[in-house]
Amino acid sequence: MITSSDGNLTSPPRVLLVTGLSGAGKSTILHILEDLGREVIDNPPLGMLDAIAARADRPLAIGVDSRTRGFDARSVLEALLRLKQGPGPSAELIYATADETSLLRRYTATRRRHPLAPLGSVKEGIEAEIALTATLRDRADLVIDTSDLSTPELRRLVETRFGDWLRGPGEGLTVTLMSFAYPAGLPREADMVFDARFLRNPHYEADLREKTGLDEPVAAYVSADPDYAAYFTGILSMLCLILPRFVKEGKKYATIAIGCSGGRHRSVTIAEALARQLVRPEGAGPGSDAWPVAVFHRELSRVGESGQERGGWRWARSPGGPDGDAPSGD
Repeated sequence: MITSSDGNLTSPPRVLLVTGLSGAGKSTILHILEDLGREVIDNPPLGMLDAIAARADRPLAIGVDSRTRGFDARSVLEALLRLKQGPGPSAELIYATADETSLLRRYTATRRRHPLAPLGSVKEGIEAEIALTATLRDRADLVIDTSDLSTPELRRLVETRFGDWLRGPGEGLTVTLMSFAYPAGLPREADMVFDARFLRNPHYEADLREKTGLDEPVAAYVSADPDYAAYFTGILSMLCLILPRFVKEGKKYATIAIGCSGGRHRSVTIAEALARQLVRPEGAGPGSDAWPVAVFHRELSRVGESGQERGGWRWARSPGGPDGDAPSGD
């Protein structure tokens, strides 16, 4: 069950509308949702959405995009609103996107034509689809940017939010702690962002440069900064205040992002330290002992990075219980 803004318990969304840009991973997301036990229907006529949802006997994932018969962003939003306000199944909208460079690269690799520019350039099709679906992105409950996500990482992200465990006892809020590098761009999915660039940088220490915040010498170096303790305590205190309020407001996912210059040392150290605190029963206020906590080090997960296997999505506290992959230590 999910805690709503009025304090009542409501069921997890039974209908997920999945849309987005062609080439951004909508089909992959639908396949993952199907693996998670949802009935998947791709590109039904928009006029049939209400009837399909009303007759469903298990959770649904419905794909809608520019290839859907009668596709119109306004019509999609009207159908979504009816599902959210009606007495039947609740609904959420997922929007898959990627930057233009990634989309162009994917179309070049597959040699496919863009559905909105069968006789023109792929770039023209991408630009037309961005304009056509802009309001859907603005109104989406979840925007997934797949520009830098491998397929396993995309699977973990979807499983984090929509896995079968949502029917279990600890689903009120899922917290994701993400480290990132500012030069690579702010994480679009972040609810809160903290800047660690003022702390002393292990990059300038020859014996630490090639290590990461997952290594004890780097973590010790960063935490020995005179201002680290006050800053970390301030972040934790803010999370202890805000995360329980997120639960009261019915928010189901909270992504806390910590950034630094390279996304390998200071931000990783703080994200790992926060994970250790949040998995403790007293970590973030009432009910926090039941919250699943995931950790993702964006820059360490990039293809070609030496820390790829260590930086991907993982549970610090797995869903449905306290047993997870929580890092040890204080």
